[in-house]
Order: sequence, then structure tokens, then C-alpha cells
Amino acid sequence: MAQVKINDTKILSNEHYVLKQIDFEQQKKNGEWEKQQREVFDHGNAVTALLYNKENKTVILTKQFRIATYINGNESGMLTETCAGLIDNNETPEATIKREIKEETGYEVENVEKVYQAYTSAGSLTELLYLYIASYAKEQKVSAGGGLAKEGEQLQIMEIPFEQAIQMLERGEIQDAKTIILLQYAQLKGLV
Repeated sequence: MAQVKINDTKILSNEHYVLKQIDFEQQKKNGEWEKQQREVFDHGNAVTALLYNKENKTVILTKQFRIATYINGNESGMLTETCAGLIDNNETPEATIKREIKEETGYEVENVEKVYQAYTSAGSLTELLYLYIASYAKEQKVSAGGGLAKEGEQLQIMEIPFEQAIQMLERGEIQDAKTIILLQYAQLKGLV
């Protein structure tokens, strides 16, 4: 277990999420203590799911503008992704992903299967991401989806052949890590 002493925590920003500066000491292997300072971004934990239809050999992905990708060289800022969202207070990851699937894709699924959980960028983010898969059928479509307007979401919903999604991945058209992981999982397990 890591030997760590937190000496000070400062809030640098608390606008939409929380950016903290952490001053700490960590004990090295030789027993000496080393002072360090890091900025840590805390916006909570998140969920994501790949919706797939084995019979039709299709998956549902979303496409939306992501400012962070735009300022880092993505000319359009548009990113193709699995549906995802942040876990609300007092909500389980499973309840969150079912809610997000309905809000973003318009499908109301009953069964989701957790396949992984992973820290997304442990060097600076606190986020723990829960990754799910869920099968879907046409009769589970209950709304148009597209996200919540009050949250500024304007998602395009893409129901595409699984093989097309894999080709997009191989051509570098899908650059979202959670989506890459779940598509590769589906391919490895022969889900579609």
C-alpha cells in the first residue's frame, strides 16, 4: 500500500467540475519522503455502454461535438462514441447507464452487463468508468433519443453494421477510448 501524506488541498476551479491542487508527500522505496504537487480534475465517475443487435449485426453509436477534441486538433470537434454519462449522486452505475441509454439513444433496455471498470486517465483525473454492453431490439425504441437539451446535448444517433464500426475504428475514424475498448471487446467475444 502506498505511503502518502496529503499536506494541502486547494480548489483552483469549481465552475462545472472541480479542479484541485494537491500538495502531498509520498514515501519512496528507500524510506525517504518526497514532496510533490499535482493538479487533479474531479468530475465524478461515469458509465458507458455499447448497444448491439446480434440478429441484425448492428451497433448503436452516437456522434457529438466535444470541445476538448476540437482544441486538440480534431477539425470538426465531432466524436463518434458509445453512449455515456456521469453517475448522479445516490445512483448506481447500472441505473445510470440504463438512464443514459434511454436519454441518448431512445432505447429502453432492461439488461445491461458490466464488462470492465477502468480509470480513464489516472495521472490527472479521478474518474472511474464502468463499461457495459447491452443487446437491443427495435421494439425497445421508446423515444427519439438525442440527449437532453437542458444539458446542451445534441447527439446524432448512428445505427450501423458492426463491421462498418470496426472498419471506422481501423481507419482511425473512431478515436474515443471507451468506444474502442467496447468495440474490441465485442469483436473479441463474437457478440455481433
